Amino acid sequence: MTKETGAKRATAADREWEQAGRRHRLSPRHIQMARQLGLNPKKLGSLDNHRQEPWKEPLPQFIERLYGKHSGPHGSGRQSTP
Repeated sequence: MTKETGAKRATAADREWEQAGRRHRLSPRHIQMARQLGLNPKKLGSLDNHRQEPWKEPLPQFIERLYGKHSGPHGSGRQSTP
């Protein structure tokens, strides 16, 4: 694999996230959190709240809640036990 191939893949991923952000009306901060969580931009539609699914959280709040659980109170994803 050459460096050019890796650079093209990175830009394709960036474009996918950019399109997903526009499609689901996510802020750059929410996109960054979703990327850090390892979410797939193509699967965000199934996580998004549709009007027919009132039990689901809006996607930006869902991402924030997941990110809060993942980072925890001290910035780590795991809770320490005494």
